[in-house]
Amino acid sequence: MFENMIIITAEIGINHNGDLNIVKKLIDMAVDSGCNAVKFQKRTVEKVYSKSVLDSSRESPWGTTTREQKKGLELSLSDFTIIDKYCKKKKIDWYVSCWDTQSQKDMRRFKTKFNKVASAMLTHKKLLEIISKERKYTFISTGMSTMSQISDAVKIFRKNKCPFELMHSHSSYPMNENEANLKVIETLRKKFKCNVGYSGHESSSYVVCLTAATLGATSIERHITLDRGMYGSDQAASLEEAGLKRMIRDVRAVEKILGDGKKRIWDSEIPVQKKLRDIFT
Repeated sequence: MFENMIIITAEIGINHNGDLNIVKKLIDMAVDSGCNAVKFQKRTVEKVYSKSVLDSSRESPWGTTTREQKKGLELSLSDFTIIDKYCKKKKIDWYVSCWDTQSQKDMRRFKTKFNKVASAMLTHKKLLEIISKERKYTFISTGMSTMSQISDAVKIFRKNKCPFELMHSHSSYPMNENEANLKVIETLRKKFKCNVGYSGHESSSYVVCLTAATLGATSIERHITLDRGMYGSDQAASLEEAGLKRMIRDVRAVEKILGDGKKRIWDSEIPVQKKLRDIFT
């Protein structure tokens, strides 16, 4: 883990549009900006979506059906082998949120440091059992979930003695900032007695992430993109490089300002202390 540091993850997700050249550029962007990790998504398309959904009409760069669109966005295991080598070369951690049990099992070969439960998968108890039995530190997003559903997920991870932290999240893309409700970070921390991060889906602003940092978020996940005008449903809820760099700069500044909570007399205070308290002698 990254001791005493907010873990900042650049969520690449599906913003690569199935192109490894874009993947590498996004990894470079994350590294250059100072992120701790990058994250991807993995699906077995035929297991996650029904045949009727996959057969439905959908215009995309890859064809005219939803099946062609979903498969066009999906990275293969050989792609992830290349990603694994590239991230090791660039010295940045990477991990995935898997949307089905087969994908979770397939990704074990890469021995990533972290796991991630996407908000959509929080109620998929079979998947949660498989993830938690790996006992990797897991980020659990809580968008579109009730406290009862979150509690059920936490019970599975605690039963299997898997380290985790919750992530407050809102599952619209992009999120209306008036619905950020960041005080839920403290609500989750108190109820579940665990670390709580923030997974953001707002548009080009990063003020919500910065506010989450001031409220004690232990991790921040933010979608990134080369260009918000690119094809894809997540692009509008992503930061381009300039915004990402500013966010990380300001989050790290907030960390320093917040300090460690230990009361102390600073060396810089001692001359003032001697001067002002001499009046009592």
